[in-house]
Amino acid sequence: MPLLSEHSAKINITLPKGDVNAKMEVFFNPIMISNRNISILLLNEISNTNMKIADPLAGSGIRSLRFLKELKKDKINQLIINDAKEDFPKYVKDQLKINKIKKTKNIIIENQDANLFLLTQTGFDYIDIDPFGTPNPFLSSAIARISRDGILAITATDTAALTGTYPKVTERKYWATSLKNYLMHETGLRILIRKIQLQGIQFDKALIPILSYHKEHYFRIYFRAEKGKEKCDELIRNHQYFLYCQNCLNYQTSKYNKETCQCKSQYQFAGPLWIGELHNKKLITSMAKNNPYPEEQKFLSQLAEESTIDKVGFYDLHEIARKLKKEPPKTEIILKKLKAVRTHFSPTGIKTTAELKEMMKLY
Repeated sequence: MPLLSEHSAKINITLPKGDVNAKMEVFFNPIMISNRNISILLLNEISNTNMKIADPLAGSGIRSLRFLKELKKDKINQLIINDAKEDFPKYVKDQLKINKIKKTKNIIIENQDANLFLLTQTGFDYIDIDPFGTPNPFLSSAIARISRDGILAITATDTAALTGTYPKVTERKYWATSLKNYLMHETGLRILIRKIQLQGIQFDKALIPILSYHKEHYFRIYFRAEKGKEKCDELIRNHQYFLYCQNCLNYQTSKYNKETCQCKSQYQFAGPLWIGELHNKKLITSMAKNNPYPEEQKFLSQLAEESTIDKVGFYDLHEIARKLKKEPPKTEIILKKLKAVRTHFSPTGIKTTAELKEMMKLY
């Protein structure tokens, strides 16, 4: 069987023909290499050391193998690799040998349902929830086991449910209303953040986003867990609605969803959702500066630049052009004339502190 390489690690699997699916003998998604790159970079940049790390849905084990090979020496105190697939312990031991990693008492292999695995453990300093589809089934157990000042990493690949394709699914699974337009990826990400935070609040755990983004077919969020009722109350104050007027393209955030726009039109709305910061500015700037993965540099630099404007929502230059029935100006002109930055949510979107009328004058 051929070896598949991903940066420093190798795994002994054969990829099936067709799309990636949850029924694969050993689950491995090659598209998620960026997801894994950024998780390693983030762990190497934060101050946490001697961490107890959990990989509850390990699949092929490639993330854990790369953790062992690419994280700084002082980062891992204990790594627990778990998956419910049959013969998983033997499979992981074989991959450790292939990668010339000695099996020590600090590397533990479990073969359980992910929730059962988490709930039979004590606290973790880092938990990575990277499921096929929604993370909902694993949120409660993961949040229960994340330690104070620990990092909880969550992936969601059910983007259609968060971006307005299936409104009833959004209401049922994420307790919010979605908005299907050019803003859908930002509002979807913020809806997901709020849902996860609500799960944490019941444990008096305030989950603060330190890095959040949308890429390709998934959302990814890293939370730092802080204890305290006051901090949880502060999170709740940042759960509001996002209001958007299709008539005049204005938007705002509000505690209420039935406000009327200044143009007298009724707002469309998404939420409730998180209106706080998506990133820790210092962290993402450091990650972009010290990034060892060339393929991630453009994306990380864009996130770092985007973090300099702390604003919910953005403007789409083509949407404004359609409204005005004019050709859109070059993005560089807008960026130069206004205090604005590009956004990773859309190739034609910009975040700015300027009023919409100021931007329209440049058309």
